[in-house]
Amino acid sequence: KPLVFWNDDYELSVLPVFADVARSCSEGHWPILSPYSWVCGNLAGEFQYGTFSIFVNAAVVLIWKFPLIFPQQAAALSITHLFVLAMGAFLLARGRQLSIPLSIFVALIASVDGWIICWGATDWFGALGAFTWLPWTWWGAERALDTRRTKWRFLWPAPFVYLLVTGGFPYTVLMLLLLIAWLLIKTLVQTRSVFSVLPLLLGVALGFGLSAPASLALLDHVQGSARELQSAAAHWQWLVPPAALPGLILPCWTVDWTDFSSRHLPHTATELACGLVAPAALIAGFIRRGRMLVRKTKWELVLLLLVLVLCMIPTAGLFRWSFRWLPFFHLVLAICAAEALHGELGSTIPATAALALTALTAVLMLVMRATGSYAFPLTWIFLGLAGIWLLSELWLRDSPFQKWPPVVITFLAFLATYFYIPTNCGVPRYNFSQELLKPSPLDPQRLYLSIYPWAELTYCEANKPQPVGQTLRPGSTPMWADLRFINGYSPIRAAGVAREFATSIHGEINPDVGSYLLSHQAGTEGELELMGVDGIVVAREVDIAPQPSSEWELVLSTNEGNVFHRRDAQSAPVRSVTSIKSRPNEQFVPATISRINDSRNFVEADVDVPSGNGSALLIFSRPYFRAYAARLANQKLAVTSYRGLFPVVEVPAGAHGRLTLAYRPYWLVWGGAVAVVCTFVVISGFVAAMKRRAQPCAVAPG
Repeated sequence: KPLVFWNDDYELSVLPVFADVARSCSEGHWPILSPYSWVCGNLAGEFQYGTFSIFVNAAVVLIWKFPLIFPQQAAALSITHLFVLAMGAFLLARGRQLSIPLSIFVALIASVDGWIICWGATDWFGALGAFTWLPWTWWGAERALDTRRTKWRFLWPAPFVYLLVTGGFPYTVLMLLLLIAWLLIKTLVQTRSVFSVLPLLLGVALGFGLSAPASLALLDHVQGSARELQSAAAHWQWLVPPAALPGLILPCWTVDWTDFSSRHLPHTATELACGLVAPAALIAGFIRRGRMLVRKTKWELVLLLLVLVLCMIPTAGLFRWSFRWLPFFHLVLAICAAEALHGELGSTIPATAALALTALTAVLMLVMRATGSYAFPLTWIFLGLAGIWLLSELWLRDSPFQKWPPVVITFLAFLATYFYIPTNCGVPRYNFSQELLKPSPLDPQRLYLSIYPWAELTYCEANKPQPVGQTLRPGSTPMWADLRFINGYSPIRAAGVAREFATSIHGEINPDVGSYLLSHQAGTEGELELMGVDGIVVAREVDIAPQPSSEWELVLSTNEGNVFHRRDAQSAPVRSVTSIKSRPNEQFVPATISRINDSRNFVEADVDVPSGNGSALLIFSRPYFRAYAARLANQKLAVTSYRGLFPVVEVPAGAHGRLTLAYRPYWLVWGGAVAVVCTFVVISGFVAAMKRRAQPCAVAPG
């Protein structure tokens, strides 16, 4: 069902932005900036859109070539990444000498565990886009540590580290760092040689070098952003409560979790779903041959315990919602369980443990009143699956299919879980129709400011089942139709306008700020006029109109809200002003501006400033970000901003020629240079390795 993948952030943010990414690539531009949102104008700085990931961009461009509707596009994008994630987990398991059935078992848990399906594949695409490559990185790292391989083995982790970092999820980068640290400590203890870890360190360094533009962009834009100033309460939200751990056996187990609003509410442990077999097999392994299992997997068990603890304790700094560690936990759990099953071939102990644990958990669920809304018939189904597993182990004891019951039971357990428990874990869903691809009834030539209440409460399907958004365009949805809006979805909110207008993550402007802007800053020489805003959309729920009314015309009224257009001519992308409030004691001469080329990542215009003593001041109708550079002919000009809202350039008297304002951040210049060097090293290494492999082996005479 495509609608499984069509929720919340996927609707407000991910899919509209990827539509703009596909458009940008088709126009021959790298999607660093977007002209269709000021708040979400720096796509590279937002990080979550995988701007520098070749795989993400290739998948987006390819999928957008097909005539798919929104939910189908979301499904295609997620399923593509889930398939690649499963492939990586399969290779990781095979690299550990596990059988094909057990490798499929690991791949199944890694790619369709509860957290990945409920959040990564259906809401936070960046989490899936990055985690897809963690098993691949682990597999490549273990090959780099294998001394039986050639001296070029350090190349294996590099491309996967690059794809992981550029995938768009900082939490997965933390997982990567933890994984690398764990591998280093494990290898050093086992070999007692520093040289044994050098190939891994070199490969990881090359991977981070390849992804330098992405990581440097995130570090640059997060400074002073809303994410850096987030409330301390956010660190205590969405921790995995210890009381929820029985959900590893029965995902319908329901206890209180702390949600996005710091409320303690009953929540089904769907995120802990791992297909019943894995936890039962691991527990059975401890019961039957605990000492042998610990000796074989002690390092993996330490990692498993560490990641579980990280899921349950608050993080610090820019990170929040510790349950985001769960995909890593499920991956390590799958590997540990596969190792336990590998030593129990033909034994009924794991299946017996699964049946006993399911029955015990069901009893505890009744006693502790943790049944929630989905306990039955799911509990009976899980009991039945455990019983079938036990019987199959008896029936197939001497059959060539005896290795397959854990895989089949895991698959059926996942299928039952997602059939009976909604994969939408309480996040809103919006009824966005394909009509949002059309700009009507708005004007693509205008720059709009939209004033609307909380989208997730007001316009979700629960409150507005009819199609919404055609007038208001919440979040980043204007990008679908090439409409230019101030608003946009941005978790980081690095743009100055996001801080100045106190926008929320979902794009809503603070109501008090919105009222002030429309009442006091919508007239001539007001902030909105300076920014180039010549269109305003006001939701029906908000009783306000732009002032003065003599400068605004009500051009449309719908059941969603009112649309106002400025009566004067539409604002130009580049304008010359004689005064500005940020420099109250200065006057400037008007400059002649012509032949404007307003592109995605730069703007060009012919500028002619009269000779004399006065300079001209140019303002640009685009969001200001650090690292804009201006040049007039061969002369470099300083770029400042008006309260962090838009770029301002002062042009000296008598100057004339072609002025270019281009976005040239250091992280793109220097990060790009590092990436080019690392790319050369990786390609050269692969070519050298292939040549060495192609050389025929020498044959001794005689």
